[in-house]
Amino acid sequence: MLDFPRWKTVGISIILLLGILFSIPSFLPEKQFENLPGFAQAKVNLGLDLAGGSHLLLEADLADLEKTQLANMEKTVRAAMRGERGSDDDIAIGELSNANGQISFLVRDQAQLDAARERLFSVTQGAGLTGQRDWNIDVIDTTRIVLTPTSAGRTQAVANAMDTARDIIDRRVNALGTREPTIIRQGDDRIVVQVPGLQDPAALKELIGKTARLEFRMVDANADPNEALAGRVPVGSEIVPYAEGEGNGAQFEVLRRQVMISGEQLINAQQSYDPQSNQPVVSIRFDSAGSSTFARVTAQNVNKRFAMVLDGKVLSAPSINEPILGGSAQISGNFSVASANALAISLRSGALPVKMAVVEERTVTPELGADSIRKGAIAGIIATVAVLAFMIVVYGRFGIYANIALIFNIGLIIAIMAAFNATLTLPGIAGFVLTIGAAVDANVLINERIREELKRGRRVFQAVEIGYKEASRAIFDANITNVIAAGLMFWFGSGPIKGFAVVLTIGIITSVFTAVTVTRLFAARWLHKTRPTTLNI
Repeated sequence: MLDFPRWKTVGISIILLLGILFSIPSFLPEKQFENLPGFAQAKVNLGLDLAGGSHLLLEADLADLEKTQLANMEKTVRAAMRGERGSDDDIAIGELSNANGQISFLVRDQAQLDAARERLFSVTQGAGLTGQRDWNIDVIDTTRIVLTPTSAGRTQAVANAMDTARDIIDRRVNALGTREPTIIRQGDDRIVVQVPGLQDPAALKELIGKTARLEFRMVDANADPNEALAGRVPVGSEIVPYAEGEGNGAQFEVLRRQVMISGEQLINAQQSYDPQSNQPVVSIRFDSAGSSTFARVTAQNVNKRFAMVLDGKVLSAPSINEPILGGSAQISGNFSVASANALAISLRSGALPVKMAVVEERTVTPELGADSIRKGAIAGIIATVAVLAFMIVVYGRFGIYANIALIFNIGLIIAIMAAFNATLTLPGIAGFVLTIGAAVDANVLINERIREELKRGRRVFQAVEIGYKEASRAIFDANITNVIAAGLMFWFGSGPIKGFAVVLTIGIITSVFTAVTVTRLFAARWLHKTRPTTLNI
């Protein structure tokens, strides 16, 4: 137990040195931190309760999600009725009806009814248990097929949409350059967003709340505006209002429901300027499939009008004078540079699959966070000083070794958290303070066991060696149970509970290393060097 080869001594020394060096950036002011080389720019970030910032609770519009689900299934049905072998394999269907949460259509040739149902079965099979379906398929009046979402299908659609929305919101928030936002689901249809250090919650709400659902749809040239005002539009079309300040006096357009091309096929969006008007615009570029579709649609509809629709509002409805090739387009409107850049971020990160509304908003001021840091620092200093003094008074030299190991332990905790770019919250500070007391607990067990062996008449070398050997078993057992408890808190907890569990776990691991291995190294080197015959402990 007291034999340390040179390689082991060097290895432990390097670990302790790196721990101290990589903990230093977390204490540096921001300007000095930015001047550090890239490999050293790792620090512990402060959470919302310490750095201040914004807290938003978002709720999904499930009615909008159902509408989107029906629209997607409508496109799926159209695609399914097109045969793989060309037009001779197509199934002729009547106009699709999308109403009352159902999709229905007429199969023109009754002989093709079974084939149509077979194709629908393959595209409505859910991803869950065997036999579970996302849609029910019913036949009415021998030739009309009606598709209705199942309960399992609705539940799965909500879960998928919320997971996607959470990931998209994370990409949008990180595009602002913020550090370590907390974005987690709450319940079935809510998402919590916490952004430390952000002092402009209004801009955050606008960016997150924007669905950024971009669509290119054809204007229905056969629609009568007067009939549309009375609420009567052709089957397969709908009234879509203009965005505020757009339309040159027109209030709406009658558009075909079918989306010709959507924002999902974008590969880039950037704020730029119109070369003619010098006004801010958003330049977009489609992927290869989107470019091909855009070129084909514009080539087939020359001299017809198409509309650019953003979040259910028409931005413009120009005429297609010639095919638009190259896969690039430009979105213009009443944009400022800031609003055009925000739209570009939203489009780049992807469209939210469901509209999100802010149902709760809280702002934590930096002053409150500074007060929390100050009180946490005071608690930490008091705890550290009390522990250091106690160990020196009670255990003398071995207490000093324990105190030195405790300082290394603090450095290692901060260095590991910085390496993982972890966020420190107020509960994390509580976990940090707790590990200070727990860190010397192992040394108390070791030192008390050494005392017992000395009282039994053992020589100094034997007493120290047996003390470390026997006490280590109890130390490892006790800390394994603590790690299990912290793991359960991390697995089942969220937010502050996870922060506490992370700091506690790191503190337990580093404290065992420093309290057992590092202090044993100090004791071994002293014993081998001085060869004492007595030991006061």
